[in-house]
Amino acid sequence: MSMSEDDFSLRKFGASHDDVESSNTGSTRPGRTADFPRSVTIQEDDAAGRAGSNALRRQGSIGLTTGPQRGDTASRVVAEFRTLSIDVTQTRERPAEAAKKNAAQQLAELDWHVLAAHDVLQRLSTSATAGLDAEQVERKLSQTGPNEMSPPPSNHLKKWFFYVFGGFGSILFIAAILCFIAWKPLGEPDPVASNLALAVILVLVILVQTGFNAWQDWSTGRVMSSIKGLLPADVSVLRAGTRSTVEARALVPGDIVYLALGNKVPADVRFLDVSPDCRLDRAVLTGESEPVAATVDGTDANFLETKNIGLQGTLVVAGSAVGVVVQTGDGTIFGRIAKLSSGGAPGLTTLQKEIYHFVRIIVACALTLAFIVIILWAAWLNKSHPGFISHAALVIDAVSVCVAFIPEGLPVCVTMSLAVVAHTLARNKILCKTLMTVETLGAVNVLCSDKTGTLTENKMAVTRAAVLDDELTPLEARDRLDKRTQHAGVLQLAAVAAVCNAASFDDATMDQPIGLRNVNGDATDTAILRFAEALRPVKDAQSDWKVIFKLDFSSKTKFMLKLLQPVALQSRPAPISEHDDFAPDDYVLMCKGAPDVLLTRCTHINDPAGGRALPLSPDIKARLTAVQEAWAADGQRVLLVAKRIVSASLVSEHLDAPGLVDHINLHVNQGLTVVGLVGIVDPPRADIPRTVATMRAAGIRFFMVTGDFATTAAAIARQCGIVTTERTDGLGQLLRELPAWHDKASDSATHAVAVEAEEAAAAADRNALVLSGPDLMQMNDDQWAQACAYREIVFARTTPEQKLRIVKEFQKRACVVGMTGDGVNDAPSLKAADVGIAMGGGSDVAKEAADLVLLDTFSSVVVAVEYGRLVFDNLKKTCLYLLPAGSFSELMPILLNVLLGLPQILSNIQMILICIVTDVLPAISMCFEKPEAGLLTRPPRDVRRDKLVDWKLLLHAYGFLGVIEALCANALAFWYLQREGFAFKNLVLAYGGLPDYYDADAYAEAVNRAQSVYFFALIIMQWGNLLATRTRRLNLFQHNPFPRSSPARNWWIPPALVAALAFCYFISYVPWFQRVFLTRGVKVEFMFIPFTFALAILLLDEARKYVVRARPKGFIAKIAW
Repeated sequence: MSMSEDDFSLRKFGASHDDVESSNTGSTRPGRTADFPRSVTIQEDDAAGRAGSNALRRQGSIGLTTGPQRGDTASRVVAEFRTLSIDVTQTRERPAEAAKKNAAQQLAELDWHVLAAHDVLQRLSTSATAGLDAEQVERKLSQTGPNEMSPPPSNHLKKWFFYVFGGFGSILFIAAILCFIAWKPLGEPDPVASNLALAVILVLVILVQTGFNAWQDWSTGRVMSSIKGLLPADVSVLRAGTRSTVEARALVPGDIVYLALGNKVPADVRFLDVSPDCRLDRAVLTGESEPVAATVDGTDANFLETKNIGLQGTLVVAGSAVGVVVQTGDGTIFGRIAKLSSGGAPGLTTLQKEIYHFVRIIVACALTLAFIVIILWAAWLNKSHPGFISHAALVIDAVSVCVAFIPEGLPVCVTMSLAVVAHTLARNKILCKTLMTVETLGAVNVLCSDKTGTLTENKMAVTRAAVLDDELTPLEARDRLDKRTQHAGVLQLAAVAAVCNAASFDDATMDQPIGLRNVNGDATDTAILRFAEALRPVKDAQSDWKVIFKLDFSSKTKFMLKLLQPVALQSRPAPISEHDDFAPDDYVLMCKGAPDVLLTRCTHINDPAGGRALPLSPDIKARLTAVQEAWAADGQRVLLVAKRIVSASLVSEHLDAPGLVDHINLHVNQGLTVVGLVGIVDPPRADIPRTVATMRAAGIRFFMVTGDFATTAAAIARQCGIVTTERTDGLGQLLRELPAWHDKASDSATHAVAVEAEEAAAAADRNALVLSGPDLMQMNDDQWAQACAYREIVFARTTPEQKLRIVKEFQKRACVVGMTGDGVNDAPSLKAADVGIAMGGGSDVAKEAADLVLLDTFSSVVVAVEYGRLVFDNLKKTCLYLLPAGSFSELMPILLNVLLGLPQILSNIQMILICIVTDVLPAISMCFEKPEAGLLTRPPRDVRRDKLVDWKLLLHAYGFLGVIEALCANALAFWYLQREGFAFKNLVLAYGGLPDYYDADAYAEAVNRAQSVYFFALIIMQWGNLLATRTRRLNLFQHNPFPRSSPARNWWIPPALVAALAFCYFISYVPWFQRVFLTRGVKVEFMFIPFTFALAILLLDEARKYVVRARPKGFIAKIAW
């Protein structure tokens, strides 16, 4: 709209800021900011809404929509569809503050857009011709702060506290302190160096774990960096009467800013002056693909919908504007979204919950056994066998129990396993933003996906056209125009498609075929433009007309229109027909949009036979609607194109009036003649049906969440394989109230309701469910409970807030939900989902808010799910590998020492070395294991029952592998002592009281060598444990890690095993370690015998797996891990 049309001039607001301030009531000091009371009225009815011109009206809906309450839910949803929902927080630990308004209420109170321009300037104490002076800028900057997003609190101290003391860190820290105490002063006057060495090693373990925890946290993506990158750096501003360039962060409310083509809006701005062609791309905030025309006057009572507000971060794509800054920094809409995306205490991922569950089990067992040892010492050993265990030795024994029980290498293995999988996903063009979330995707059992651009190619094309019910393909339509006698109906359709279009061809590619030309415009207009060009040259059609007025398409109005006049006044170019009463000074209105919106404005329809337009009777409307519904059922998006001959008297006197838009909408865009229908197809990606089938086979319910109409969405869902049933249910099949089952037989009426509920539950397995936005607004908890039981669901015409509710409703019912999104307004729902998934072509904020970013096609989510399950399986195998030697077999020497008085046959130093070195290297090699067969043919794990470490795994680790390793290692070590002359019968129950003929020094040396025998035996037997634990069901040859051609090849295993054994030699044979750690070399036969034990472990486990495969329902299979 031009300036003359609005009768607006900046000179209206030319008073200086001093004049403005001096006029403020109660303000006598120049430069003082005016303090005006904010008057906002929230009204529910039309009468109240007319009472005040600046009253802010809000309808009682879930979104931030405005306007009076209406009974038509469907029409209300159309208005709500593009509404940006920010009434969401992910703060899981937010205090209940009754007085604090939520985000929706705060937005509803914004009135900058409904105030007159001079009132806005007066409230901000500024001038449109002079701007703010330096003193005002400085004062306001101190009050509001810089125009930038506040970074989320870093909490570095808290983070580092949990890096150090999280998981096993706290108990290891206490153990290290106790070891220092046991060295000195408890070890005085002859402190044992090995106690000091153990303390130092524990400190090193804590430091290593802290480093890995910090690195894992550092690798997590943050939203703020992306949002800052979307904001402009410099802006042209008017201050003290002089136009200059300042940093965007230096803007304050009241600044007058100048915006031109290509500029990003630096803050929330109220427009004071706009050029007639000024357009803003608001897709980054609202997801609307069509640029929005800027206006000076308000167009909507909703702050997010009105066109006289420029929202921060949006882009000026045409024209120029002058505006006054009304909100900066965190107060802008952009800033509020940033807070929602980054604020709050994040919830634990499924893997974090599993690890904490495992930590609690291990720590509880360790502390329990440590207390038992202390109690036994105090109540029995210290009295019956004084001197057997000193105070320092007791402390070390308690520490040893904790060290023995805790697999210190687990945090390193977890981090490495997640990093390996994340690297593998990156090679498949899947960006993993948070390592811990990798496994969560493997547990997802509900996956909600967008339609456009995710399931479909986002390459729209016109496939059908119709004049009434005369249906044509584009080729048939072109053939009718090629004939000597051109078809009038098709000619008019081609003309409206070409002229009433916001897209345009790139002149540089006009010499190429139509399908290869570059087009500037959205996907829908591009498809219609190509269709029009195929019928007749678009330039020829457009050259016949001059545009008088244009109203662009918006998701609120659902149509686009143009008011035009012929360039040659005596001509009658298409779509004017020979039957139209058209005078030389008349106008033609051309319109295209959603049939359900435009059809109510139509009174006539073109005759397919070429005669006069026919009245739009109910029968003819039914014929037209049947075509529309048939196309929609095939997955086509249907648009209606219409025209009207407008007499000059109806328009001319209003062209320069401020209310031109309302006049055209209320009086001109009525009484239309239907020119025809156009069917547009956005075909599903070729790989989507296979992807959906794979997800279904993996036990994941795959749903569609789209803004398209229900009929079209259901048809696309069928093509994608999301809907496979013949029958689809709707809201009518969901009972408003479910019966109390225990009372269902109390009377016949209640029993009938119960039977009906049983039938509804059975329908959830047989049928698909299609729900639209209005349906979701009406549903109660009982209906949501029934809806969440369906296997196939299509959610159509959903708003962002409804998308969020879908996530939360499924989460309430113990589902692990994955959600896709690509817009800024999807950030809250992506954060709310257990796994937020963004497409690589989406907005930066969505990608930063998501946990995973699919850089390629959506089908790569199959790889992500597979590796999400793989990481859980591999971590389960890692825990199983670490527990037998690193926990059970280390605990046995301590218990035998305390309970039976035997020498401790494995030193504390050797225990910790097994946990942090020799077991860790092979355990890390387990991270590189390939998926076993059937990984995507089994259902996702139940996060409530399928634990990382459960009783079956503990039974296998301790009762099978642990018992074998402990018995073999103890037998070998005591056999060595027997060969050295120290009989087992003289050692058991001795409690330090050895026969007199034993040489104490020789005995101590023999025990040191026996400890090394035990040490070597455990490390070598772990070879058999590693090869056995690699698979849960398959045998070694079915999942062979060694051959180069094997798909299960894991070349990390051999070097990991060799490295563990090499370290064992290194720590046992280097003289310095022998002096400090009291390690010793062992005879050659005690190195080879453990290999037979390792082979026995492997063969026994292979026999167990064979029984499990042969009898999958037998007892062994039921207790198999």
